[in-house]
Amino acid sequence: MQRKNYLLALLVSFMALPLFAHTGKEPAVAVDSLATTTLTSAEVETLTPNQHRKQRGVISLATEIVPKGQWIFGGTGSYSTHSNDSYKLLVIEGINSNGYTVKVSPLIAYSPKKNMAFGVRFAYGRSLFSMDGASVSVAGAALNVDYFHAIKHSYEGVALWRQYIPLGNSKRFALFTETQISLGGMQAKFAEGANIRGTYQTGYNVSVGLNPGIVAFATNNIALELNVGVLGLNYSHVNQVHNQVTTGDRSGGSINFRVNLLSIGVGVGFYL
Repeated sequence: MQRKNYLLALLVSFMALPLFAHTGKEPAVAVDSLATTTLTSAEVETLTPNQHRKQRGVISLATEIVPKGQWIFGGTGSYSTHSNDSYKLLVIEGINSNGYTVKVSPLIAYSPKKNMAFGVRFAYGRSLFSMDGASVSVAGAALNVDYFHAIKHSYEGVALWRQYIPLGNSKRFALFTETQISLGGMQAKFAEGANIRGTYQTGYNVSVGLNPGIVAFATNNIALELNVGVLGLNYSHVNQVHNQVTTGDRSGGSINFRVNLLSIGVGVGFYL
């Protein structure tokens, strides 16, 4: 009888062993559903570090901000003007000038996959600055400018890839990272002095940039977008002709990893 009890106890212990053994595998929790599943405190304690990171929801595809097959149309635009009449700025006196700056940048993109879009952006800018007179006075020495006129055109084509990152389970707000490759050109004319000395410039620029931003949907199809440049690699080259006689050129390159406040863009997107 004792032998039978011993064998029975041994059999029960053997059957219960897999319930307590550690196999080294991941806990039986669906990794892909961690961002959208409410876990108990006991389940949270059994998660691996990688599964803890997945709970942030950053890599979760459960929330659909931009569905597959979505077309995106949008753009930005700005216009500014100025006029000075006998204005004084630091050591510059008697400024009489006027001018304007206008920029437009339409965008079209397509989403081949959920929360992802590829597209192109075109940009055009025109600026005018005309000054009829000004004088610079430093330590009793004066320098007068009789006339200065400058007009500049710039144009640019941009290929972009955008990845949307939903903010939790919200379908109204999302972050996005936009990688851009752009190629552009410019033309500029400068005229100065009473005898009208002129300079003509042409040039081009190539750049690669990373512009993160945020999108907020006002309706199901209309969204407000804000982005800012944080990483850029740029190269530019300018050819110059002065008075149709002398020529010159200038080349320059730069790389930066900082928030560029001058590259902040605000626009409207139509998701159709």
